[in-house]
Amino acid sequence: LASSALGGFAFSAAFSAPSVPLKRCEGKDEQPQSPVPSPAPCPLFPASPACGRAACKPDDELLLAAAAAADPSPVRGFSEAAGSIWIYPTNLPVRPYQERMAGAALLANTLVCLPTGLGKTFVAAVVMYNFYRWFPSGKVLFLAPTKPLVAQQMEACGRVMGIPARDMAEMTGGTQALGRRELWNTKRVFFLTPQIMVNDLCRGTCPAMDIKCLVIDEAHKALGNHAYCQVGLESPPSSLPLLCFCASLQAVQQVISNLLIAQIEVCAEDSPEIQPYSHERLVEKIVVPLGEELVEIQNTYIKVLEAFTGRLMRVGVLSRRDIPNLTKYQIILARDQYRKNPSAVLGWRRIAFTEHCGV
Repeated sequence: LASSALGGFAFSAAFSAPSVPLKRCEGKDEQPQSPVPSPAPCPLFPASPACGRAACKPDDELLLAAAAAADPSPVRGFSEAAGSIWIYPTNLPVRPYQERMAGAALLANTLVCLPTGLGKTFVAAVVMYNFYRWFPSGKVLFLAPTKPLVAQQMEACGRVMGIPARDMAEMTGGTQALGRRELWNTKRVFFLTPQIMVNDLCRGTCPAMDIKCLVIDEAHKALGNHAYCQVGLESPPSSLPLLCFCASLQAVQQVISNLLIAQIEVCAEDSPEIQPYSHERLVEKIVVPLGEELVEIQNTYIKVLEAFTGRLMRVGVLSRRDIPNLTKYQIILARDQYRKNPSAVLGWRRIAFTEHCGV
């Protein structure tokens, strides 16, 4: 394992970067290096008596004032001994972009955009393990919208970072509420779906103040009234570091606002730093036929549809007669065309009758 010094690092109520940059030291037996002095003022801007830094723009002055007013006291439960370094595994090939993303996520709410198959699971495991070390009594959470993603991350945290199985728990829709209450009280690292967390936050069974790190997969879903957004509303954002993952940047500004993102780490498909690890993907399409039970259900459903679509076809509103392949969009399109010019399809006496049929 490689350890990196976080000299002078103190968690504040508002999760923010430390006063000195990260320093990496090779080898697990080496001592953390001394804090790196703050860099000299930028020669392009004269020092300002008001802030001691370069002459700032109005927005920068507001940010500096907010940083100065932030409470510098450590977060409850933070271990200063463990928090002086962060651990990064070197028993696997070190990819610079993964190390950079993990380091960034330790210091600010971070959105990582990385193509599928390039190690988002690994980065999440590294970040979760370090918060697990830094807060010996705190909770670390990983949220994913599907059970397979939840199980995949749980396996990675044990295999890559060696988090003990006795401290980990998986909670999905099959876990009863009483069982989850017991898990919240006895475990430290949780892998669950967002709706489960929302439910337990509302019930008060999830100890929100003990959560020290929250990792969100498929973060592009954090739009509107999605459970990811509800998690942000129900949990205490001022003391909750976030690491969010997505494969592409879609509606990114709304995601940034909903999840309080402070930093974005992006690697596109054509980024030079990921080219050595990218491989051409071969997609094979496999069509699986329906089983006997599903075919029977399909035929019954088609018979129900025929009672309505057959009538619409006879009066000329629907032209397509391939009912099994009839889509909702095609029905809505036919309805809209009919409403624009019903007389072109029907005589006036039959217009009201057709509308009543549900077109």
